[in-house]
Amino acid sequence: MNETFSIDDDMVAVGDLRVARVLVDFVNVEALPETGVTEQRFWDGLVEIVDELAPRHRDLLEVRARFQTSIDAWHRDRTGRPHDPAAYREFLTSIGYLVETGASFDIATENVDQEIAEMAGPQLVVPVTNARYALNAANARWGSLYDALYGTDVVGAPPPPGPYDPARGSQVVAWVRSFLDDVAPLDGASYSDVVGLVVQSGTLLATMNDGTTRGLREPTEFVGFTGKSSAPEAILLEHHGLAIEIVIDRENSVGASDAAGIADVLLESALTAIVDFEDSVATVDASDKVHAYRNWLGLMKGDLVSDVVKGGSTFVRRLADDRTYTAADGSNLVKRGRSLMLARNVGHLMTTPAVLDRDGTEVPEGIIDAIVSVLAAKHDLARSPEQRNSPAGSVYVVKPKM
Repeated sequence: MNETFSIDDDMVAVGDLRVARVLVDFVNVEALPETGVTEQRFWDGLVEIVDELAPRHRDLLEVRARFQTSIDAWHRDRTGRPHDPAAYREFLTSIGYLVETGASFDIATENVDQEIAEMAGPQLVVPVTNARYALNAANARWGSLYDALYGTDVVGAPPPPGPYDPARGSQVVAWVRSFLDDVAPLDGASYSDVVGLVVQSGTLLATMNDGTTRGLREPTEFVGFTGKSSAPEAILLEHHGLAIEIVIDRENSVGASDAAGIADVLLESALTAIVDFEDSVATVDASDKVHAYRNWLGLMKGDLVSDVVKGGSTFVRRLADDRTYTAADGSNLVKRGRSLMLARNVGHLMTTPAVLDRDGTEVPEGIIDAIVSVLAAKHDLARSPEQRNSPAGSVYVVKPKM
């Protein structure tokens, strides 16, 4: 058994390791409770893993360095000469950089979430050390198409700073109507001529400006709604597995000027978000690492918040709730409100002063990242499936630069 005891104000002895006190306190007080893992088991496990893997890690980096030295020399010796692919391949094989292709094999995966296994959509990368940005990324599962178009150059040059430009707004609305005509077309009509949307017997019907009604060319693209069927507040469509929500609000300043009362169109956007401990952050000491781990823990527990000051007002940003609709068949329909989050650990070249081995050498940072980020994710696995980051019950760790 490895016991922890004080060496000085900053470091704690754990077996033959020295661990930053701030990391020990974070793990023992914040991360371990309610995981089912005891302090003894965690720290014993850390010592075992570091003892086994840190030497192998250093050996592999030495192999990498030898490869790099040999490859650099090969190119320097041939400066100014045409590249010879065959000779280069023979050289790489001779030093062991390239090896013979092995036998074919299969990999079976289980408990993989739809966002990884079945759905295709955008992925964000966000620094774990910025709580507000991390929350924004997790909540980017849904985004306003109106806002995205108005403020960018998709429909022409970006608008100048200042108050709302109605002409620009009209361009945005026209573009979105054309978009809807492409992805969820009406049967023989255009959304630009729609003056009302209702749901009848599980079917979406659009009232046109000539008084006729039209359904969708593909009725199955209508999947749900909110509000009353005769006066829906939102219409949910689905195209290639991704949702489109038409927001109807005639009291809204945009919806009030729209013939159909459409105030916005929301798209299911960032299906996944890589919460990054690596390239987009600078965590140079133990306090920095704990700050990063604490934010990831908050995301996994679902209780991370950030105070935001915007436009002279202050509000609290937190993880978005799931979205509930009445399905086309009248049943309850729940759509995920957040991106599926993956933790990207640091690459193999990094070490951290947060943990030192028996010789006082910094331990590979990726090892500590893997252990602590997965420990934090145990809080997610303990939640009910509908509350989890991963309803399938998995933890996703991205290991870069393999």
